[in-house]
Amino acid sequence: MESLYLLIPVSVVLVFVIAGLFWWSVRSGQFDDLEGPAHRIIMDRDARQATENKDKSPKDGSFPG
Repeated sequence: MESLYLLIPVSVVLVFVIAGLFWWSVRSGQFDDLEGPAHRIIMDRDARQATENKDKSPKDGSFPG
């Protein structure tokens, strides 16, 4: 029974700490754009491949071979 006098206030303080950290992360923009970085990785790879293909193409417009 005496342990409840310690555990209940500790759990309430822990809930407030977790809620405060969550509130801070939402206010600082941590959850604004969850899919953007994943799309940027894919787009960067496509853009890099496109520029590599341009560099490999012949300057006179003829087909390689």
